[in-house]
Amino acid sequence: MTEHMPPHLTPREDAVTHHFQSVFGTEPEGVWAAPGRINLIGEHTDYNDGFVLPLATPQHTTVAVRPRPDGLLRLHSRQADGPTVELRVADLEPGTVTGWAKYPAAVVWALREDGHPVGGADVHVDSDVPAGAGLSSSAALECALATAYNDLNGLGLSRTELALVAQRAENEFVGVPCGVMDQMASMCCTPDAALFLDTRDLGSRSVPLGLDGLQLLVIDTRVKHDLADGAYAKLRAGCERAAQLLRLPALRDLPLSGLVEALHRLPADLRPLVRHVVTENARVEQAVALLNAGDPAALGPILTAGHASLRDDYRVSCPETDLAAATAEEAGALGARMTGGGFGGSVIALVPETAVDTVGEAVIAAFHRAGHRAPRTFTATASAGARRLG
Repeated sequence: MTEHMPPHLTPREDAVTHHFQSVFGTEPEGVWAAPGRINLIGEHTDYNDGFVLPLATPQHTTVAVRPRPDGLLRLHSRQADGPTVELRVADLEPGTVTGWAKYPAAVVWALREDGHPVGGADVHVDSDVPAGAGLSSSAALECALATAYNDLNGLGLSRTELALVAQRAENEFVGVPCGVMDQMASMCCTPDAALFLDTRDLGSRSVPLGLDGLQLLVIDTRVKHDLADGAYAKLRAGCERAAQLLRLPALRDLPLSGLVEALHRLPADLRPLVRHVVTENARVEQAVALLNAGDPAALGPILTAGHASLRDDYRVSCPETDLAAATAEEAGALGARMTGGGFGGSVIALVPETAVDTVGEAVIAAFHRAGHRAPRTFTATASAGARRLG
């Protein structure tokens, strides 16, 4: 269970409390936050029992919460248009809630399904994690509310257990068959470090992210993606079919040394998926070794290779993410790649501190010339996982 932190709120967090009061007419019992995530490397490996290397973003979702004794769940978001959403906890079932409210509703449903004695609550949400940007805004919301319910109901669940609750919420209630990386990153990341996670046994360790004169530049292409539209599920199903044909528990069990032989045993449509997953797992291990060796600049080619694999083999990139990655490298980035599930979202670029402005301006100019909507750019530092604020 998360520790109760002193009620020392920033102006933004204090504003969440005031907004809660204006919506619900009373004070919240507490305020909790959970971050979005950037995946440094290890894309589409988590549902293949593979390796990932995410870090938590400085942007986070904040929830102010007050329990209710009547079983009513009232949800309000500062970012969403429309009135407060009112639901009965006893009536929550997959497919019964739409829009942004399905994510917090899913968490309450998953906790109830797991046998925990949870009831209703008033919840106000405020977030600066960009939605649809590949930075896991959904996991941030899920993990913030899961942490709040854990504390308020004295459930005593560990961070890993809460991540699994949030994953179940997204898989079974929302309908996105995602792996556990996003939720584990939002729950378990630590400041100034990436999280090296084995998604099979959920063993993890923090890897210091000493960038030494380098910055991670995030380029939000503002091309929205919806992983519930079926494309993500088709990719996962293809990977599972390939593992079955190879008689493996998961693609994680195929070593890089056996890749070429295995590809000859698969139908043509599955070969690119397998090639991406196997080489991406190897890239994660290479990245961890480089960070441990204090050589972050050597991550650049790994990011670039990861993007090429997502673009050419997994085919989840798009013209905007391809343009952002290529332009960033042309303007001085050491490497760049799409991050997140794909079909839009964001690109991360490893950039010398002295070149951050140059690279950002070059990408914005390239988007303007191509007739694309102007992207948003910001630098990211590795931040803390879900926590109580007050």
